[in-house]
Amino acid sequence: MNAIIRGKPDNLDEIGQRFDRARLAQPVFLNSVPKAGTHLIRNILRMFVAPEQHWPREYIQHALLARSRDAFDPKAPMISWGHMLFSDESAVALRDVRHIVLVRDPYDWVLARARFYLSDEFQGNLNHIKDGGAAVEDVIMMMILGAHGRVPDLRDIFTMNAVAWMGSSAVVVRYEDIVDSLKDLGSKRAEAFFRQLLADCGIDLPADWRDRVEAGADPRESRTARENLQVTVEVPKVLSDVHKRVVDFHVPGLRALLGYA
Repeated sequence: MNAIIRGKPDNLDEIGQRFDRARLAQPVFLNSVPKAGTHLIRNILRMFVAPEQHWPREYIQHALLARSRDAFDPKAPMISWGHMLFSDESAVALRDVRHIVLVRDPYDWVLARARFYLSDEFQGNLNHIKDGGAAVEDVIMMMILGAHGRVPDLRDIFTMNAVAWMGSSAVVVRYEDIVDSLKDLGSKRAEAFFRQLLADCGIDLPADWRDRVEAGADPRESRTARENLQVTVEVPKVLSDVHKRVVDFHVPGLRALLGYA
């Protein structure tokens, strides 16, 4: 799928100057299921890692792997991000990398994906479904089952971007656990969550971690945050019972495998 994401750059490089950020001793790759909250986890962790170790180029995907291998060089550790499906090549490239895989409840992911495809920020091969070109219920079905010859289905995306990595050394993080911790940032539970997330990236939890998390998680600094998308058609906030049953039919056992059932 060829697509362009429109939107203004964030100000997090400037905001991050407020913090004394750690240097990585080992490369870190923030992998994710597309539309699972990639900007959120990336922006939070940018507040903890020295800016000269931030990957300076595009999101890393399998098609770009050949020109992105320097992101995983253990002699020059970087924190990078992208949507890397499982393959022999990606397994070799990420062998010695601290690898985080971000997932999201498939029920909510379907709606997040629909909002994105129906937004002005997305420019690609499904523009004809916008502005009521297709009923929103049909768009949701496309997000589950795919659109023939245009976009992959839910099963392929979750299988190759998440499930296949679960048998490796990758650490699976749930988007909902980040959101729940952000809503209760003063709690011990949130502290334990971010302490573990940072430890999985090879970083100690600093005393001012809450300030850093709040700065990175500010939705005003994410062009793909739900509140910043200009959606051409109203998308339901909760997946219908029928669409939930279609998800369960199409990918039986997936939600349980990811820890949602």
